[in-house]
Amino acid sequence: MTPPTLPHQAPAPEGGGTPAPASEDRRHVVRRRWITAIIILLLVGVPAGYLAVSAQQSRQSGRDKAAKVGATKVRPGWPSKVQRSIYEVPIPDKAWRVGFLETNNWRTSRLFTQFAVTPGDLDTFLADAGTDREALTPGVSISPHDAEVAGWSWSPHASWYEISLERPDPRPTRDITVDLTDPEHPKVYVVSSTTP
Repeated sequence: MTPPTLPHQAPAPEGGGTPAPASEDRRHVVRRRWITAIIILLLVGVPAGYLAVSAQQSRQSGRDKAAKVGATKVRPGWPSKVQRSIYEVPIPDKAWRVGFLETNNWRTSRLFTQFAVTPGDLDTFLADAGTDREALTPGVSISPHDAEVAGWSWSPHASWYEISLERPDPRPTRDITVDLTDPEHPKVYVVSSTTP
């Protein structure tokens, strides 16, 4: 007859078989908690810090860009062919005193342009823009806000003529103002606005 099998017992711990003191177990628990807390802090804190730094840099970049745009006004030079195409501002090749400024925000993009032309080139510009000299009416079509952004002012002693050319989105709306005080040397001011 086979003797009954007894349950296997673990060998007694070395050193007399006394269990580890409770204070040592407590130290292990505290150490594990500290390690866990540090890991959580790193997992949460590092990405949060990165996001905070990125947001601050983005805000600063936006402020710098806004300040630059606000301080620039219209500056001498030709807008690129791409800009002239997007905003549909066909500046004649022989125009002079050409200047421009482009502004962008989340709602509207604008191209401000100014130039002087001969009477013939004025007619060519208006035709290329989709209108003609007979469609011009006395006055200024450019808003006071846009004039302030561009750095333009309208002398009450000048002969101003205007037209607004509206197009369905995504084509731009163009406000055109022409100074015909000297009919032989017209000056043209255009604000072309488009919605992204």
